[in-house]
Amino acid sequence: MQDSDKVDHGSSLDANPRTEELGGEFAESNLTESANKALAAPVDLQLSANDETESKTQFRDSHPRHLAYSTLLSLMVVLVLLVAVRLIVPSLVESVRYGWYRGQLRAEYEMSGERLKHVSLDSLADVSQMVSQRVGPSVVHINLLQGAEDQSPMQKILMHQTPKHFVEGQGSGFVVDKAGYILTNHHVVDGVGKIDVTTSDGRRLEAEVVGVDPPTDLALLKVDATDLMPIRWGNSEQIVVGSPVWAVGSPFGLQQTVTFGIISGKHRVDLHGTRYESSVRAGTAYGDLMQSDVALNPGNSGGPLVNSMGDVIGVNAAILGETYRGISFSIPSKVAMRVAQQLVKAGEVARGWLGVSMRDLEDEQRFNSEGRAQAGVLVIGFPRTGDSPAHDAGIEIGDVILSFSGKPVMNQTELMGFIGEADAGTVVPIEVRRGGDTIAMQVTLGKRAREIDQR
Repeated sequence: MQDSDKVDHGSSLDANPRTEELGGEFAESNLTESANKALAAPVDLQLSANDETESKTQFRDSHPRHLAYSTLLSLMVVLVLLVAVRLIVPSLVESVRYGWYRGQLRAEYEMSGERLKHVSLDSLADVSQMVSQRVGPSVVHINLLQGAEDQSPMQKILMHQTPKHFVEGQGSGFVVDKAGYILTNHHVVDGVGKIDVTTSDGRRLEAEVVGVDPPTDLALLKVDATDLMPIRWGNSEQIVVGSPVWAVGSPFGLQQTVTFGIISGKHRVDLHGTRYESSVRAGTAYGDLMQSDVALNPGNSGGPLVNSMGDVIGVNAAILGETYRGISFSIPSKVAMRVAQQLVKAGEVARGWLGVSMRDLEDEQRFNSEGRAQAGVLVIGFPRTGDSPAHDAGIEIGDVILSFSGKPVMNQTELMGFIGEADAGTVVPIEVRRGGDTIAMQVTLGKRAREIDQR
């Protein structure tokens, strides 16, 4: 049995020679395939390297074009944004500004409505009464009397049946100093004759003229009296349009008359072109007039315009036309107080003088493309005789004065006001445009000759 098993086992081993052959062929085949793969691997690596090199070359070739395209795209985006900003921002700003202003109006509307609920006409009447009591003792009535030596032959013939003196003119004034100084309008006392002043307590006093300032239509008188009650100065710069004001004076000779109104406008420095230009005697260039609807009539001239505290904020000076039509003008206290102080001190106003002839720019130069007024006054000449501070400083004919002492000059009336506010001898910076250049210079103002003011 053992031998048989061995034989059988051996037979089984010997019986698979095909298997051994197949196994050998299979192994050989695997070796061949592996070798082929190994031989092919360098070729694949070489191909891969070639592909990578070609890709890098293509990237290098396409990179400048890509960069240029990106830059162009960025510039286009920036350009679009700039155009959008140019078109949208102005309207947006205007919308915001309008919204803010509209909100302010709404707030004022609602607040005024609440405050008006607590206002009574009785309180307004009380204020008017107290203002009258406060201001009345300081206001005087002025008569300009004509004596026999100043009368015409016909008036002398009538002297047998008429008073010794004729009343040539009437006006009002107010005490500014207890030493006896009284301020009034120049046109009230501009004439020959005797000046007679009646105080609130009934005294009749003769007054003398201390000094006059025709450009502002103001005059200062002096009376020899005691126990006078001077008025208190107010600040005309703080008064706003719509503020209540009271005028005290002697219209048509009716003494101690009080009228009420409101400030309807400020800084009326240019009345050229209005039909009543010649009726306003105060020099608007130096007076910087305030406008109100207070009733003024002949005889009110020279009286005070006061606020609710009884402080004088203006000197009543003019109306439009021959009779009151709802518009009247007063000289601001800022101007009147300065003039009064200089007249008390020196008897005259030492007003600055630039020494140029000038005119406003033509419309094509005065307004820009958007229709807005631009600063500038054209110099067209210098005085024929005497020195000119402007010429001495280097200003030439044809120059355009742009600013005076740092303030833009919009027209010649405004420039005259700036000059008039400056004292003689003051050194002021002035900017002029000459051709396409802007030139800064220093000008020492001279003293304006009195005969110029009298013209």
